[in-house]
Amino acid sequence: MSGTDGERDTNTGGGKPAAPPALTTPRGRRPVVAALMLGMALAAIDGTIVSTAVPQIVGDLGGLAVFSWLFSGYLLAVTVTLPLYGKLSDTFGRKPVLIAGIILFLVGSVLCAAAWNMAALIAFRIVQGLGGGALQGTVQTIAADLYPLKERPRIQAKLSTVWATSAVAGPVVGGLLAGYADWRWIFLINLPVGAVALWLVVRHLHEPSRPRPAARPRVDWAGALAVFATGSLLLTALVQGGVAWPWLSAPSLGLFGASAALAALTVVIERRAAEPIIPGWVWRRRTIASVNLALGAMGLLMVAPTVFLPTYAQSVLGLGPIAAGFVLSVMTLSWPVSAALSDRVYNRIGFRRTAMIGMAAALLVLLAFPLLPYPGEPWHPALLMLLLGAALGLFQLPLIVGVQSTVGWAERGTTTASVLFCRQVGQSIGAAVFGAVANGVLAARLLDAPVDGLPGDLDAVTRALEDPGAFSAAATDHVRRAVDAAVDYVYVGAAGAAALALLALITLAPRRFPVITEATEPTEAAGTAGAQGRQDAAS
Repeated sequence: MSGTDGERDTNTGGGKPAAPPALTTPRGRRPVVAALMLGMALAAIDGTIVSTAVPQIVGDLGGLAVFSWLFSGYLLAVTVTLPLYGKLSDTFGRKPVLIAGIILFLVGSVLCAAAWNMAALIAFRIVQGLGGGALQGTVQTIAADLYPLKERPRIQAKLSTVWATSAVAGPVVGGLLAGYADWRWIFLINLPVGAVALWLVVRHLHEPSRPRPAARPRVDWAGALAVFATGSLLLTALVQGGVAWPWLSAPSLGLFGASAALAALTVVIERRAAEPIIPGWVWRRRTIASVNLALGAMGLLMVAPTVFLPTYAQSVLGLGPIAAGFVLSVMTLSWPVSAALSDRVYNRIGFRRTAMIGMAAALLVLLAFPLLPYPGEPWHPALLMLLLGAALGLFQLPLIVGVQSTVGWAERGTTTASVLFCRQVGQSIGAAVFGAVANGVLAARLLDAPVDGLPGDLDAVTRALEDPGAFSAAATDHVRRAVDAAVDYVYVGAAGAAALALLALITLAPRRFPVITEATEPTEAAGTAGAQGRQDAAS
């Protein structure tokens, strides 16, 4: 990058143009940015707003045994469709994919509000997830199209702020609607937000006309179906293993075996496809492969604070749900601030070194968690989460901005989707692995408990601790110490995931990202010039 971060320029002016040089809007970028933030808010808040209304939903529709699929089904649909939407946006443009995603999400919201039983609600949540996959990937891609490299931290910081705000506001809004109105309004509230986002996109997002391709674009539907089936089976095995059935049971082993066979079939299909959904260059290029692995590891470690910290705050520190949520929410306050300021670092030392500093700091924070005193004060973990958010903001944004800047327009959607896909898969693997670790440690610590008949499952223990008369004082202290030890082990595992992210950057990422030089100066609402020919930087 000329005069900025010392990254290596890749001049593609003589290559084959992959897309028009700029993504323009007649009245500037502000309406489009507003649409992107609203679209991102739809996908972000939907992951948290439902959680506080589960008791009301179960009380109305029943289905207590399967209610976890309200979250798992949505996550599964988002994850497995990311590669497909990324490829479609590269082939047919961002605007039609984003419009289709918003419409599909709103249709799913209406259907969820009209659900008559738990099975129907789960099915309609999957429909919502099919739209959410388009929203997540396409919004991030358009953000990179709209802004030149030096300005991308601005829009990425805004999108990070949307995620942070949604993480805090989602449970509050969901609780208020479920408590004072009806849980169905949790889904109906999406309609006005989505309608405004849709109108802004249709009215103000204008993609320049592209040269008509010599051959009609071909969509790899066989590959898309194979990716969808593989991801669905794998995520189902990870989500349900250890919950609905034991890890070594026939259903678990069968799902893992079937997903492995389908993964092999997917590789064969994608190698033969003219326009594969997950092209081989995503993993052959060192920059993209290293970022995919690093963000996959970040998804793995994120399970520790987002899933297990609220349990720690309530079971060990004795906080209520709102106070426990605040301990976690401080991380979402420092993350966007750190992300917004990260360009001042990577413009000086480069994307790779900035991300390595951020992850090294995160590793130290995660290792510090098991050193907290028992039971400690609430500000102890809150301070660590504040530092963790700052570290991860310094890690994630430079990698996303950097990897998007190494590809042209025609590859940016696929590249962005692959990064988000790996992060989502990392979260799913982390939830399964760390859940098994926590329950194993908990069961071992409860073997010598002063009372008999204690549950060995972390969720069951947490619910039991909410009843003051459930255990004697000695038994309660023993159980709290067992939960403390279980969460400590999870954080040690998260530190291991942070080490894996560092290892991926050290061994695979080039020292200088091969940034593509923009062929034209950005217009008022310009994006970056794209070109398909490129090469990887040598380390």
